[in-house]
Amino acid sequence: MDTPSKPAFFDITSEQGLLRTSIAVTLFIATIGIGFGLASGSFSIVFDGVYSLVDASMSGLSLVVVRLITSHTTNLHMSRKLRERFTMGFWHLEPMVLALNGILLCGVAIYALINAIASLLEGGRHLEFGIAMVYAVLTVIACVTIAVIEARANRKLRSDFVGMDVKGWVMSASITAALLIAFCFGYAVQGTAWEWVSPYIDPAVLGLVCLVIIPLPLSVIRQALGEIFLVTPCDLKNHVDEVASTFVAHHGLQSYRAYVAKVGRSREIELYFIVPKTLGAKTIDEWDALREEVADAVGGEGPDRWITVVFTGDPEWAE
Repeated sequence: MDTPSKPAFFDITSEQGLLRTSIAVTLFIATIGIGFGLASGSFSIVFDGVYSLVDASMSGLSLVVVRLITSHTTNLHMSRKLRERFTMGFWHLEPMVLALNGILLCGVAIYALINAIASLLEGGRHLEFGIAMVYAVLTVIACVTIAVIEARANRKLRSDFVGMDVKGWVMSASITAALLIAFCFGYAVQGTAWEWVSPYIDPAVLGLVCLVIIPLPLSVIRQALGEIFLVTPCDLKNHVDEVASTFVAHHGLQSYRAYVAKVGRSREIELYFIVPKTLGAKTIDEWDALREEVADAVGGEGPDRWITVVFTGDPEWAE
C-alpha cells in the first residue's frame, strides 16, 4: 500500500507553504536591501530592508498560528497537554497577530517618516544612484512575482494571513517602484543644472512613500480589533437571525436568542430556543435531529465553525 507523500516544504498550493515561501523571499530581499542601502548610502533602501524584516518576522508568527489552528481542528500533530490547555482552540490568536502585524508596519513607517523629515531639514544626503537602481529593479521583479503567485493561490485558500501577506508584497513593490523612479531621476540630473536636487531625492521619496503606506494597514487593524473584542458581524448575525426566526415559526417555539462572533477564520454561533411549556416531550434523538436541522440551515459546516444549539423552557438560561 502506498503511503501518502509529504507536502513540499515550499508548496505554493497550501497556506503554510505559501507563508514559508514568502518568508524565504522576504529574508533574501531584506538582506540584499540592507546591503545595497549601506553601499549606496540610501536610507530609503535600508528602510525597505528593515520593513521586509518586520514583515518576515510577522509572517513567521503567522505560520506558527496557522499550524496551531490546523493541528487543533484536524486533531493532528498536537500534544495532548497543549490540547487540554486550549480546549477552545487557537482561532483567537489570528486577529491578534494581524493587529500586531499592522501596528508594527505602521510604526516602522512612522519612524522612517520622522527620519526623512529630519534628513530634508539637514540638507539631504548623497548616494550612488547606479547601485540603488540595480537593487530597485531586482526587488520590484521579486515583489511582483511573489504577490501574483500568492494572490492566485489565495483565490482558493481564502486565508486572511495570505491576504495580508499579498497586501504587504504589493506595498513593498509600490515602495520600491517609487524608489526606482526617484533614483532614475536622480541619475538623469547628474551633471546638469538640476544636480542640486539629488541630495533631497532619497529622503523626499522616502517621506512620500511613508505617507502613502501608513494608512494601508489601518483597515486590517480595525477588523482585527473588532474580532478581538468580539464585535458581532452584521451579515452573519442577520443570516443567523433569519434562520432562527424561520425555525421558531416552523416548529411553534416561543422565541430565540442568538449570539454570534467571528474570530479569525472561525465563526462562533450560539442559539438558544425558548420552548413553550405546552410542547410535548421529545426523545434525545428528536432534539438532536432539530439541532442538526438548525446547523444545516446555518451552513458553513467545517472545522472552523463552532455552533451550539440549546433548547430550554426557562428564558433565563438564554440570557
